[in-house]
Amino acid sequence: MEQGELAGKVALITGGGRGMGRAMALALAAAGAKGVVVTSSASPAELRVTEKEIDEIAGRQSCGRGLTADVTDAHACWTAVAETIAGFGAIDILINNAGLGMKNVRQGRDPFWKNDVEAWRRLIDTNVNGPFLMARAAVPHMVAAGWGRVINLSKSGQSMIGPNNSPYGPSKAALDAMTLIWAQELAGTGVTVNALLPGGLTDTTFSRPTAVPRAREAGRPVYAPEDMGPPAVWLASDASAAYSGCRFNAARWDADLAPAQAAEAARELPIFAQPRRNSTIAAAWTAPEAS
Repeated sequence: MEQGELAGKVALITGGGRGMGRAMALALAAAGAKGVVVTSSASPAELRVTEKEIDEIAGRQSCGRGLTADVTDAHACWTAVAETIAGFGAIDILINNAGLGMKNVRQGRDPFWKNDVEAWRRLIDTNVNGPFLMARAAVPHMVAAGWGRVINLSKSGQSMIGPNNSPYGPSKAALDAMTLIWAQELAGTGVTVNALLPGGLTDTTFSRPTAVPRAREAGRPVYAPEDMGPPAVWLASDASAAYSGCRFNAARWDADLAPAQAAEAARELPIFAQPRRNSTIAAAWTAPEAS
C-alpha cells in the first residue's frame, strides 16, 4: 500500500520526460503517488527512462507510465487522460509543464516583428492552448470526484515583459490569467488551480545552450530542476486545499521550514491587480506571511 502525502493519487505531467517535468514526476512518486503518467510529443526514449526511474523511486512496478501526446491536439489530450484513468482508475493531479521557449522562435535577439510567424504560432499553441486542452480533458473527472489539483507552470512577472521575450513572456502571462479564471470557476468543487514558477534560470535544456554557463560566469543564480519537487508535491496534496489562484516561487521554498510555512514563504502575489468586484479567490491577493 502506498504511503506518503500523495498516497493513492494519480498524476499526469505534460513534458515529463526531462527537466523540471521529470523532477516533479520523481518527487510525486517519492511522495507515494499511486500512478505518475508523463507525456511528451516527441521523446519516447526519454519517457521510457523516466518510467523506470519512477518505478525505482516508488519501489514497485508500473507506477510510472510514459505516453506520447501532443498537447496542441485536443484528441491526444483526451486520449492521454482516458489512458491514465484506464491504467490507474482516476486522474487527480494535472501539471501543465510542457512548453516552448524563445529558442524555438529565433536564435538571435531580433525584435518581435522579425519573428517567424509559424514558430510564433507553435509556441502560443503549446504554451496557451496546450494547458487549456489538457485541463479541458482532465478537470471534468476531478469535478466528478470532488477533488483535484491543477498546477500551471509560470515564470517571473518581470521577465514576462522583458524585451526580446515575445511571445514566450505573453504566453505565460496568459496562463497566469487562465489560472485565476479557472480557480474562480472551480471554487467549491474541491478542485484547485495554482501557478508554480522556478524563480529564475534553471539548469535544463529548455534555455539556450549558452544561457546557463553565462549566468554562472556572471555569478547569477542557476536553479536545479529538483527544486520544483517539494512545492509541486505540496500543491498536489490535501495540505494545499485552502489555496487556489495563487502563485508559488520554487526558488523561495525553504526546506528547513514546515511545509505549510515553506509554502507561505514561497507564495507571491498575482501579477494582475485584484479585481474591484468580489471574488471567490480574493485571498490570493493577501500579502504572504513573513517566514
